[in-house]
Amino acid sequence: MPLTAALDAAQEAGLDLVEVSPNQDTPVCKIVDYGKLRYEEQKKKNAAKKKQKSAELKEIKMRPNIDTHDYEVKTRSMTRFFEDGDKVKVTLRFRGREMAHQHLGMELLQKVKAEFEEVAKVELEPKLEGRQMTMVMAPR
Repeated sequence: MPLTAALDAAQEAGLDLVEVSPNQDTPVCKIVDYGKLRYEEQKKKNAAKKKQKSAELKEIKMRPNIDTHDYEVKTRSMTRFFEDGDKVKVTLRFRGREMAHQHLGMELLQKVKAEFEEVAKVELEPKLEGRQMTMVMAPR
């Protein structure tokens, strides 16, 4: 159909002439309400954006001389975070004279790393920043 005839048909119907596929040898056009078409496309895009899940960064704070039960509670919550697909940042805060025993903190983070070896990988190795040691782990 020639372009002028298509434009006349669209104007007669009170709608717009929209080019669907311009890159072919014969361009394909549709007679539709352009505002409604844009609204539908926006709705589809928003629905797709809503369905995708981004991994959040959860933080677990510990101390170098943590008790066994407290440690178990923290590891249970870390397990739950990994099951939900979230990353976990393990923060170890040193206070006062604990700074003299940084090896205890490193040992604790190595223990956490070994315990979650099969469910999570270490994204950022343990490092000391001021008075706290941090390590980031992501689910496998």
